[in-house]
Amino acid sequence: MAANAKNISALLTGLAKRNYYNEPEYTDDFLKSQIFPDLSDEDYATLLKRCANYMKNLVSADMDFNQLEAFLTSQMKRREAAMTEEEAIAYRKFWKVHKNKIHDTLVSKTNWNNSLKKVSWRIDVKSQSKSAENINEPSAIVELQIENPEESQKTEVVQFEMDESRLAHVLQNMKDIEDQIVQYCQQ
Repeated sequence: MAANAKNISALLTGLAKRNYYNEPEYTDDFLKSQIFPDLSDEDYATLLKRCANYMKNLVSADMDFNQLEAFLTSQMKRREAAMTEEEAIAYRKFWKVHKNKIHDTLVSKTNWNNSLKKVSWRIDVKSQSKSAENINEPSAIVELQIENPEESQKTEVVQFEMDESRLAHVLQNMKDIEDQIVQYCQQ
């Protein structure tokens, strides 16, 4: 099975386009006819399975370049069906070009929950209340715009009111979150 680095790289790119970039026209038969027309069907199926498995390992582990080197080295040292140096070069080049794009594609596909689009709030003074002692007390009126990524034209608005103690609690929680983010970023 003589496959050079250029052909392996082309096969990996075709597999990435089909599996991650939503381009279904890159079928197995199309890739074989364009990249490996002289390879037997059996050898091509073996090569295709091997490339797909290696790519799946790279993507599922979201390997950085040190992990990639360790992975490729271990594959080249295998006794059976060891990876050649030329194939390893193709994987290095492929992963350098496609790592971030594949990662971003997978993240965008998994973001299927609603997301917070906008937060706005203001402080008002209560002019009506069940008890007279709550009149003229400050309260926060909060408005959240929530968007479903699958229905980007549809935005849901949620409004609610908070008293001073509840607002203080929410602001403290937001401060705690901010502190954790800052602490994480400084590590």
